[in-house]
Order: sequence, then structure tokens, then C-alpha cells
Amino acid sequence: MNYSSLHENKKHGTFDFPIKLYNVDCASPRYQMPLHWHLEYELILVKSGSFELSLDGRTFVMYAGDCAWVGSGVVHGGIPEDAFYQCIVFDLETLLHNTPVCTKSAAQFIADENKYTRVFLADSAQAELSKQIFLAMEQESKGYEWTTIGLLWQLIGSFIGNYASDSLISRDRKKILKLKSVLAYIRDYYENTITLKELAKIAGMSPKYFCRAFAQITGKTPIEYLNYYRIEQAGEQLVLTENSVTEIALNCGFHDMSYFTKSFAKYKGVCPTTFRKQGKR
Repeated sequence: MNYSSLHENKKHGTFDFPIKLYNVDCASPRYQMPLHWHLEYELILVKSGSFELSLDGRTFVMYAGDCAWVGSGVVHGGIPEDAFYQCIVFDLETLLHNTPVCTKSAAQFIADENKYTRVFLADSAQAELSKQIFLAMEQESKGYEWTTIGLLWQLIGSFIGNYASDSLISRDRKKILKLKSVLAYIRDYYENTITLKELAKIAGMSPKYFCRAFAQITGKTPIEYLNYYRIEQAGEQLVLTENSVTEIALNCGFHDMSYFTKSFAKYKGVCPTTFRKQGKR
């Protein structure tokens, strides 16, 4: 799955069926899921292995069969461990547009982008419904669009019936909005020299407070996250382009090849050349 932007603005699915399934395994150019956010909603299903999911700064470890519902605007990302996972991204507002049934209930559901965001264990009713949605999208049998939407409505109904008055993740709204600005800046300018002072200024915080706040949300210092994001970009370019390793390193903000190779091995477990060979098999 291509998470090239921290704020994704690409279309998922088609105009009349704005739902898209993505399969991700260790052979995928973007195996890890860098922190990002988008206006669409997302379902995540872990098929095997484990997946450490971050939702607005809170971390949840998911195992085979566990599912997650990610609301619109929620900053999320994940670190897989020997995992195969699937994601369905969909534009819920488009699906509900001009729907005369349950108009008030639908509006209330969409009004809170955060309330229903959570992880569902494998044996929960919500996880079972989610698995059926993934299966329908996988098989694409005749009429699967109707099946998918019907199951999605059932899932939302179960949310409203069981989680209408609580929110699993609480967040400092101002802090999250400031973080989004920093993530967007890293997305747009990661190939350039970026300093801690520069990022702190974008967040409107002192460097010391910014480092602490950023680590609380991402689990990494700002510079660690910047290097991590650069390596993710480099990994994708190594598999999807024919550019030289040196050219890719420069494109991703690394001007010291020794440091690039060392950083790449730290995050990917192999050197850039080996990673390219493995990805092109």
C-alpha cells in the first residue's frame, strides 16, 4: 500500500464504489505504515503475525484476526512483525451522500471522527463483521459491492449500539493538529535539510517541549522520525525505480552514503542493495 503522503489525498476505489482493498506483506515496498492521516475511514485486519498500531499517540498490539476501525482525521501508523495485514480505505461521506434512510443517525456518526476509533479482538462481533467485509472485497463475487456495503452498515450499527457513549482514545486536539502540520512538512520537504528548531517553530513550541510532545504521539524523537520516514521513502524508490542507490540516498535527504547505509540497515535489517534485490524477486 502506498502511504507516500502523511496526509493522503488520493482517491480510493472508484467514483461509484469509493472503497479500496490493500494487501501488505513483508515483500511490499512500504511494509511498515508511517504515521499519516486522511479524510477517509479505514479498516485494518491482521491476517498473521503481529501489528503495533498507533492511534493518535496510543499504541495497541494486534494479532491474527484482530481488526481496527480508524476514523477520519485520526493520525495512525503501524509496525508489523512477521505480519500479513489488509487495509480497506473508504469514503464514508460519499457512501452516505443523499441517503434518505437514517440521515440523522449518519450525521451524528460522522460528526465525531474519533469516538468509534478502536481495536476489536478476533472473537468480537465487530471483528467477525470486518472479516466478512474483507472476504467480500477479496473474492469480488457478483454483487460483492452490495454485500460489502450491507456488512459495513451492520458494522456501523454495532458501533452505535455498543460504543455510543465512550471513546477509547482521548487526545489533546490542539497538540494533534500541530503534529499534523509537522508531519505534512516532513512529507513535503524530507529531501531537504530539516532541523529540530525548524520543526519546533512549525509546531509553535519550544524545541524541548516539542521533542517531548512529538515523542508522546509517535514514540520517536522528531529527528528519529524524520530519518525513519526518509528510509521508508528510500525503500519504496529502491523497489519501484531504477535509480542508483546514491541517487536515491540524495533524493531522500542523505548526503553521507555511509550514514545512509547504516540508517537503512537499522530500520530494514539489510543494506539497500540487498533490499532492492529482495523486492524485485
